[in-house]
Amino acid sequence: MRWSDQVRCFVSALPPDQKKKLRAGIRGLAKDEGDIRALVDDLTGYLRLRMADFRIIYREDFEEGVRIRNCLFAERRDVVYELFRKMVLDDIR
Repeated sequence: MRWSDQVRCFVSALPPDQKKKLRAGIRGLAKDEGDIRALVDDLTGYLRLRMADFRIIYREDFEEGVRIRNCLFAERRDVVYELFRKMVLDDIR
């Protein structure tokens, strides 16, 4: 399990109770726990973990045959996809 700097900073800035829940939810990804869905359209290849009003976007990669989940972006539900889409498309261009 890897956390991007953005995910680390986002989670760290939350109040203690939300921080604890998000950290536990992200750690649960290693055991395939949580409300997980694949994203579609221009975000195909990414997945999201739903945690109350928050979403964590991640990607699964394999290194030497071992599955690695890279948590790339975390934000509130109402803006997460728009911000991440912009970030991904800007990176592609």
